[in-house]
Amino acid sequence: MVKKSTLAAALVGLSVMMAAGTIEAATKTHTATDNDTLWKLSRQYGVSLDALLEANPKIDPLNVYGGLKIAIPSAANQTAIGQTEAAKTVAAKSEPTVMAANGKEHAYKKALTVKATAYTAAASENGGWAGLDYFGNKLKVGTVAVDPKMIPLGTKLYVTGYDYSGLPQGGMIATATDVGGSIKGNRIDIYVPDSASKAMSFGIQNVKIYILK
Repeated sequence: MVKKSTLAAALVGLSVMMAAGTIEAATKTHTATDNDTLWKLSRQYGVSLDALLEANPKIDPLNVYGGLKIAIPSAANQTAIGQTEAAKTVAAKSEPTVMAANGKEHAYKKALTVKATAYTAAASENGGWAGLDYFGNKLKVGTVAVDPKMIPLGTKLYVTGYDYSGLPQGGMIATATDVGGSIKGNRIDIYVPDSASKAMSFGIQNVKIYILK
């Protein structure tokens, strides 16, 4: 079975090539005079300035001189240019994204539903690494302990679906920079800047994590 993403990429590529061929076939040439500008030519030939610039990528619009050969795109050409730009937009949007709580979109490679618990900087929860993550950095909101066999250390994550007053509402960007003896497989431990007793109220929750690109 052909993957949808592969098929979409192929269609986009075909669209771009077809549009490029149409552009080349429909273009005619204007020999500039010393008084010409791209703006004047866009008005003279009834084409948009953007289409004129697109058809002449090697021409400096501030240096139009007599004898310069300028490609003039036809109406069909302008449509092809629009199709090319639309195809590029489709290609960019084919990448999966997640909308963060702050309204910003993030591209991600994989989405997982995992069991989550919460931990604090208390020495009783961190052994000789009290207040520090696996790399020796100070624990902070956004620090997440993972099973490195499941999620590589250093991975950027977007975590959402939790219910806890000590964390950003709606979701948060996090980094997998810690580990834990009981954090194995499909599970994460989220650092919270609270007392151990309050962190216990987090319990065990099902959360969704997006492994960001």
